[in-house]
Parts: sequence; C-alpha cells; structure tokens
Amino acid sequence: MEWTKDQFTISDERSRLDLDMVCRLLWETYWAADRPRETIEKSIEHSVSFGLYTDGRQIGYARVITDTVVFSWLLDFVIDVPYRGHGLGQWLLDCILNHPDIRETNMSLATKDAHTFYEKYGFKPNETMKRMSTFKKAVTS
Repeated sequence: MEWTKDQFTISDERSRLDLDMVCRLLWETYWAADRPRETIEKSIEHSVSFGLYTDGRQIGYARVITDTVVFSWLLDFVIDVPYRGHGLGQWLLDCILNHPDIRETNMSLATKDAHTFYEKYGFKPNETMKRMSTFKKAVTS
C-alpha cells in the first residue's frame, strides 16, 4: 500500500526500503544502537515494514510483527531528526493503525520515552510489564 501527503509518501513495499538509511536511523536510537545490520535485515524480512519518503529518499521507518488477525507488535518507529515535529510521525502511525493487515488486531509496543505520543492513539500502560513501559492499544468498537 502507499499513502501520499504533500511531498511525502509512506509505503509498505519492502523492496523500496533503503537498508542503509534504515540502519542509520536505528543506530541513532537507544534501543537499536548496537543492532547488527544482518539482524536489521532479517527483522525486515519477518515484519510488515513502513518507509516514509520525500524527494526520493527515506526519512522514516517503522515495522510491525503481526499474525494479521489477533495481535501486532509495533517496533523500530523512528523519524529522521530534521523531519520530527511536523506531524509525520502521527501520519505514519495513522497509516500503520489503518493498514488492512493490522487494523483489526490488538497492538502492543514498548517505549521508554514516547508515552504521551502513543497515549493519544489509545495505547494504555500495561501494569504487568512496568519495567518495559509497555503500552497496549485500547480496543475500539
């Protein structure tokens, strides 16, 4: 699938991902700074991955592990620093949550620092997993 907004595009087409950029984005995070390139590549193969693009280059990435029916886990959600604060992360998450392979599933994620961002989307703290600061998407009708 592909979504377009102004000069930006989001795509779930795995072949469109720029692996070098995905690695750079992840290596700049606290959660994946030491993740080997081979591990990143293999994780992409086993996930629904989303690239955010502008002017022919990738500026964001996220992936979801899902069974497409019951459960999904959101991981590696990252926007390149110069593009943060412009609503692109919100748009990316909107697209992910409405993706046909994901929208009907119960979604979880783990974050240390983005609680406010995810709470706006109905994610709630999971008290049984406090250490991980896990959030669980609220079930919507």
